[in-house]
Amino acid sequence: RAALDRATVLLSMTKGGKRIDNVWGSGGGQQSVKHLIKEIDMLLKEYLLSGDVLEAERCLQELEVPHFHHELVYEAVVMVLESTGEKTFKMLLDLLKSLWKSSVITVDQMKRGYERVYSEIPDINLDVPHSYSVLERFVEECFQAGIISKPLRDLCPSR
Repeated sequence: RAALDRATVLLSMTKGGKRIDNVWGSGGGQQSVKHLIKEIDMLLKEYLLSGDVLEAERCLQELEVPHFHHELVYEAVVMVLESTGEKTFKMLLDLLKSLWKSSVITVDQMKRGYERVYSEIPDINLDVPHSYSVLERFVEECFQAGIISKPLRDLCPSR
């Protein structure tokens, strides 16, 4: 009876589904990688529409997967490479800067995200001409903003 009463309370709470996931252990690291990638992609697209950095930060933290934040870095940089305008470039630079300054994304996660882009840039360039030059520019802007270190900047591949 106590378990049913507790379940009733949890279900009646706002955001009850998220609460139950956390109580019964299917949140955070228990989620599938495909699901997390989809959530991060949606988070970034929503951010590009709204421009709300704090909401994007809150959503990332709600995923409860700090070991997977490199995926957000990777997806953000790839979105910059695939975009055609300055708006996406600047917005995603601002988001990474904010997540870096608030320590939501760690040095290690930032490094892993950039290294993944570096290793996949030859394939990305097949679909997105000029991706090398955009990547070099974005990496330099990130270095100037203090988001990445000089050694990580120097690893950036060029044509």
